[in-house]
Amino acid sequence: MDYQQNTYSMTSYGAQGGAGGGGFMNTGSQNSPGSGAKQQYGKDTLRPVTIKQILDAQQPHPDAEFKVDGSEITQVTFVGQIRNISTQTTNVTYKLDDGTGTVEVKQWIDSDATSAMDTTDSSKPKLAENAYARVFGRLKAFNNKRHVGAHVIKPINDYNEIQCHLLEATVVHLHFTRGPPQSLNKEGAANGAYGRQDGGAAGGDYGGGPLPNTLSGAARKVYNLLKTAPQTNEGLQAQVIAVQLNMPTADVVKAGDDLVGQGLIYTTVDEHTWAVLDV
Repeated sequence: MDYQQNTYSMTSYGAQGGAGGGGFMNTGSQNSPGSGAKQQYGKDTLRPVTIKQILDAQQPHPDAEFKVDGSEITQVTFVGQIRNISTQTTNVTYKLDDGTGTVEVKQWIDSDATSAMDTTDSSKPKLAENAYARVFGRLKAFNNKRHVGAHVIKPINDYNEIQCHLLEATVVHLHFTRGPPQSLNKEGAANGAYGRQDGGAAGGDYGGGPLPNTLSGAARKVYNLLKTAPQTNEGLQAQVIAVQLNMPTADVVKAGDDLVGQGLIYTTVDEHTWAVLDV
């Protein structure tokens, strides 16, 4: 894992064993048709993201790279559940859902590579609907609709990888929006974590510091319950929280969305089940 001022790179996902033998680092033959002139692959980074970050990514103009948290992204990786598979002559389109949104992933078919795989890799796990998969690729837009052009898409064999990816995407998001941990520690020692200056502990602490002043009372209650209540690794569901706090479910959902946006909790099995992110 390598954090830099404006980039993030990761080389330990094992994608080099992907389709075609070259994985996401094979930048030659795996480009989709019509991808245009040669790319500046020397500037490529690989960033773990959620599908919501993909859908919310900004693109200053049609020829520009997309940006997440103000930083350019080239290669992205994410994990999701396959909701649909559509096979055409030239490509296979997968619809993936990770609990934060859905996006289409297109993988272009190389007939020669496919024929070789059919004879040598028949024992490998296959992608199937409702199974989980990891994707490596580039975010693209066509007719105002976004999709990911996949260099590699492979089945998830260890379900711990799903939670690990969500945690890593959250850590990288915090890195770009709040700075690296060492700068936070220095600022926290002088002013309190993330700008809080009253030094109080009202509403609970996270990461060794007070909660942000901008949080609502409902969000603080939800956070404190998630922090202290007995639970599994999946966390607590919104309706369970609503019962325990005697709050309307709609208020709990709004509070949960606020906490997710602040990077204090993360979604687990669905968009309304959360666990605390300890950073």
